[in-house]
Parts: sequence; structure tokens; C-alpha cells
Amino acid sequence: MDTVKVEIITIGDEILIGQIVDTNSAWMAVELNKQGFELAQITSVHDNAAHITEALDNALARAQVVLFTGGLGPTKDDITKQTLCKYFHTELVYNHEVYENIERLFVTRPNVMNKLTAAQAMVPANCTVIQNKVGTAPIMWFEKDGKVIVSMPGVPYEMKTAMADEVIPRLQQHFKTPGILHKTTIVYGIPESQVAIRLTDWENSLPANIHLAYLPNNGIVKLRLSGTGDDKELLEHDMDERLQGLLPLLGDGIVAHEDLPLEQIAGRHLTANRQTVATAESCTGGMAAKLLTSFSGSSAFFKGGVVAYSNEVKMQLLGVQENDLEAFGAVSQQVVEQMANGVRRLLHTDYAIATSGIAGPTGGTPDKPVGTVWIAACSAEKTISQRFQFGSLREQNVQRAAQAAMVMLLRIFKP
Repeated sequence: MDTVKVEIITIGDEILIGQIVDTNSAWMAVELNKQGFELAQITSVHDNAAHITEALDNALARAQVVLFTGGLGPTKDDITKQTLCKYFHTELVYNHEVYENIERLFVTRPNVMNKLTAAQAMVPANCTVIQNKVGTAPIMWFEKDGKVIVSMPGVPYEMKTAMADEVIPRLQQHFKTPGILHKTTIVYGIPESQVAIRLTDWENSLPANIHLAYLPNNGIVKLRLSGTGDDKELLEHDMDERLQGLLPLLGDGIVAHEDLPLEQIAGRHLTANRQTVATAESCTGGMAAKLLTSFSGSSAFFKGGVVAYSNEVKMQLLGVQENDLEAFGAVSQQVVEQMANGVRRLLHTDYAIATSGIAGPTGGTPDKPVGTVWIAACSAEKTISQRFQFGSLREQNVQRAAQAAMVMLLRIFKP
């Protein structure tokens, strides 16, 4: 079964001048992909009729579905509706249902209704109108030569509501799409090129309906296996069997089999087991703690952390031995392991992670150049630690060290 190709066109000068970031397209791409639609291209254009028309012509030459967002407001610079009206050789007509929808939205704020707001009830005569449940601008659905064009507001929560409740279900009825399934394996500590070399034969053995994508970021390589097929249960079984073949090829480099940030994977494990964690950080300055508290529910497993930047704090709060600091230095296996165990005892947690390193750009030595970081993770039963060598850029070193700390936390969970 052929895939249905979709193109997204975002309209607005504010996107092209960098005043706002286009988050709509990324969200739409994820949701469309879940339902078996293939995103062919994303285009951003000015609030200009000629640009909009040209983008639509180009998109219809490549895709069966074109989704517009933006340019549907009540002001003069919002010209999408008028442009589409001209494109489809029709005229604007009054739609009483749209007007009633606007009145319903403003029932507690009657002073908001004015002639510009009321003009939202004017829609192209030959479109199918879909009511906007959370805004004034209606969604407009056009059909041309078996293809579908949908225009939605650019306000994210309005677009998301329209897509989830109306547009995607209607597209599923209009087009038959193949089932699509994604499975992700997260690899750490093996460069992308080396991963690819190890997987050459494995990847070449994949059938035509299953393909592999490499997604490297910040020291992590995500391996996303994507498959299409009408029998989802059979497809999932086939993909799971093939993923089993990664273990002998990548070994301990595999840290997770979920497409989630590592801190969320760690948090789910801790929450499920009713366990807690603490952090002791030097070079990362609290970044590891920030990752672990960046999502809802983290209070169930994260007790707190200590940013022990100075040796005095390392000794006084975390119990690091002065003679070890003198003999091995703050950036050492001995010190970082004591930091981890010290904060675990201090905050009475099941696990702890600690970082100590040279973020740069100054402070490096021949034995410990900039980018050298020691990271430890511990429980009451065991402690693991590892030396990492990152780069010369301070911000990047901090981010990579915090990410590596999440890897170490996941590894300490393993029996």
C-alpha cells in the first residue's frame, strides 16, 4: 500500500523573521506519522498572496494533502482565507454556524465581539467548514482533483485541537494509510560511524518495509527502526525479533529501548520501584538535577542535590577525604565516588550520581585536559564510575556530562 504524502505550509512573517519558532510543524509531523501519513516537506512563507499561491501549487505537485497553519486572524495582514478563496475561484459567504460558534466562545465577554471578530464568519463558499472549538477562525477543508487542502489557525492550541479532533480523523476516512510502527534503541559511548559499521550486515538484511534511521545528539545515538504493514501484530513481532539482534552487536552500548529522554526513563524506573535519587555536582553546576526535575512527577523520586563546586563543600557536606583531594585532585575517581556516596547518605536516597570535571576553557592540565569529567553512580550495594573526555567548549561539556550522568544512573539500575 502506498503512503499518503502530506505537506505543511506555515504562513506568517513572524516565523520568517525569527520572532516566533514554528513548533506547529514538529507537532503535526509527529501526529501524522503515528497514523501512517508521510510528511514530504515543510514550507514557511510570508503573509503574501503570491507566495502562498506558489507554495500551494508546488505542494500539490508532490503531495495528496496540504495543511496550512496561520494567517486566519481578523486583521489586514491575515490573508490566507482571501488567497484560498481566489485560488479556488469562489467568494466569501456568511456562515451562520461559524457566527454562533464565535458568540458561544464570547458569551461571558460580549464586549470582545466586534466587526473584525464577526468577519470570521465569512468563509469560502465551496469549502467544508469545520468549527473551531477553542477559537474564532474556522477550519476550512477544500478538495481538488482527489487531493485535500486544509487551512487551520496558527495558534498552537487551536491547531492541535483541530488536528486531533477533526482533521486527522477525517483524513483517515478519506485516505487508506498503511500501519506504521517505530521502535527506538538508545546507544551511548559508541560513535555513530562505528555503530553503522557494526550494523552493516544487520541493516542490509532488513526487508523493504523496515528501515533504520540514525539520530545522533549530544553523545547519544538513537536507532529508530520504522516499519509499515497492514498486519500490525505481525509487523511488531518481526521488528522485535530484529531488535534482538542488536544486543550481540552493540552490547553495553545499549542503554534503553524507549524513545524518551534518558532522565524520564530513569524517573519512570525510580517511580515504579518507589526509589529515590540525589545528585552531587561540581562541573555540571546543577544541570543533572535540572534534567531530573524537568518533567512532572519528579518529586516522587528526586530528593535534592548539592552543588559542591569548592573542595570545602565537598569535604564538609559530602564527606570527601582531604588527603584524597590532595593526592588525586578534585577531578578523580576517588573523589567523585565519595561525592556520590556522601550525598546518598546525606539525603537518605536509594541512588545517587556525582560529577566532577574541568568544563573549561581554562583549568586543564596535560594529565587532565579541558573536557575531562569523572562521573559516579551508586547505591547502598555498589558504586560505578567512569572517566569521560569531552571537548573544549564549556557549555557543551556541561551538557554532555549531565547526559552521561543519566547514562550512569541507568547503568547502576542493572543487576
